[in-house]
Amino acid sequence: MSSENQLQTDDPQGTGPRHVAIIMDGNGRWAKNQGKLRISGHKAGVKSVRRAVSFAVSRKLDALTLYAFSSENWNRPQQEVLALMELFVWALDSEVKSLHKHNVRLKIIGDISRFNNRLQERIRRAEELTQQNNGLTLNIAANYGGRWDIIHGVRKIAEQVQEGLLRPDQIEEETLGAHLCLNDMAPVDLVIRTGGEHRISNFLLWQVAYAEFWFTDTLWPDFDEQVFEGALNAFAQRERRFGGATPGSA
Repeated sequence: MSSENQLQTDDPQGTGPRHVAIIMDGNGRWAKNQGKLRISGHKAGVKSVRRAVSFAVSRKLDALTLYAFSSENWNRPQQEVLALMELFVWALDSEVKSLHKHNVRLKIIGDISRFNNRLQERIRRAEELTQQNNGLTLNIAANYGGRWDIIHGVRKIAEQVQEGLLRPDQIEEETLGAHLCLNDMAPVDLVIRTGGEHRISNFLLWQVAYAEFWFTDTLWPDFDEQVFEGALNAFAQRERRFGGATPGSA
């Protein structure tokens, strides 16, 4: 069941989210419904990415993080994976100038070392071109997994302990958080998942600890400004307590 209409009490601060993260799900099912190959769904999904970024810029969000390719997606058929890699290259080439023109800073989060040199070079160029922009930060999670993120951070801390730069009793939540992806970003306020599923799917496991979740049956290629607006409206109705009690409760 979609949670589009499951609104809660008013947000006492009346503020919208600063950082929205989206699990973009449903490309394959959209293509199947259209009688097309799965890659057609992924191509249609690129158009939805463009709409979502434009909407985020217009709403002056600080950050938008999109789950593009998980570390588990390598298990998909090889032909689909290769097509996705080519689509990623094409998207970087075709979209980065527009992102730069609109003052968007692009960051790719995840283990990009598994990508071929051609794609890694495109990523490097795109990030370099936009790194001084101070508008929306667009994070693309590619070959990303929440468990990988945490393990990667733990390894960095272990190296510091091994080198005598840090004692085990000095390790706090902030210590690990500083070694994870998005450590320089505003916290994730809202997670949107399209496609009717209700799972995190190994996405930002640490970073979404106190985020609000919003689910829609809309398949990602059909995700537009109206659906995005609905998610923000739902967020505005939520009461965020971050583990505390309801204001005014005994």
